[in-house]
Amino acid sequence: MDRRRPPRRVLGVAGLVVAAVLAGCSGTPGASDPAETPGGSTTTASPGVPAPTATTTATPEPTPEPEPGTVAPPWLGTRPLPARADGTAAPQPTPTELDPRRLTSPDALPALPGDGYASEVTAPAPADVVERSTWREGCPVAARDLAWVRVAFVGFDDARHTGELLVATDVADDLVEVFAALYAARFPIEEMRVTTAAELDAEPTGDGNNTESFVCRATTGGGRFSQHAYGTALDVNPFQNPYDKGTGSARVVIPELATSYTDRGVVRPGMVLADDAVVDAFAAIGWEWGGAWQRSKDYQHFSRNGL
Repeated sequence: MDRRRPPRRVLGVAGLVVAAVLAGCSGTPGASDPAETPGGSTTTASPGVPAPTATTTATPEPTPEPEPGTVAPPWLGTRPLPARADGTAAPQPTPTELDPRRLTSPDALPALPGDGYASEVTAPAPADVVERSTWREGCPVAARDLAWVRVAFVGFDDARHTGELLVATDVADDLVEVFAALYAARFPIEEMRVTTAAELDAEPTGDGNNTESFVCRATTGGGRFSQHAYGTALDVNPFQNPYDKGTGSARVVIPELATSYTDRGVVRPGMVLADDAVVDAFAAIGWEWGGAWQRSKDYQHFSRNGL
């Protein structure tokens, strides 16, 4: 019997076209044109369907919360305290916004040259500096015997700042040495500027913190000129180092809102403590510290004669 192989199927041109069309509709991989996406990858797009677009959503960085005590409350320096019968203001609880207190005041002067400790002494003090101070006729020191001292200091932000003092001319160079030691120790100071007559006459708000020297005023409690009126005393961070005298209803704390800082066992930045760098620096020039007094404590106060 004659066995023959079955005849081969031969596609003509028309058959080839149909096969190609069917293949294009089958959805098999590689049947459609590739589309390039942003970022360099390649995807396959079906006919009539747009290629996917890569999107990136940036996550914003969270804003860090400021550290406690580093932002000045809006009421700072604006709320006079009621006076007692003797004219003083009663001690007040320390607001939480100021405990601990680590504020940074803007500099009122151009920065001194350099990026480390620097100082400049001008003697006698310029007339315009004396005019914006508390000096007046009758003060126990002549204007010509005051020097204008500018020094670099470290703020509570750990940055370099420039401050000013009016002091007796014969102690100016000694105080320059003191502030050099404080700068080297990175002891923080909030502000340092010349006190004005308007401040001296203003009602107390109990929240000042100016490191200062010359102020033509009587001693706390009155009776005689303070050593500040001679330019031979200096107060350092008064809020962190308040004056404290008496007990009960007769107690006096200055600044009045700094009562938390009368507890010297809770050590916070800016406090002056026995035998620390601040006390040692003043002792090196022969000045005494009010924090060692017996009948009262004046933790901010240093003076040439111990009063």
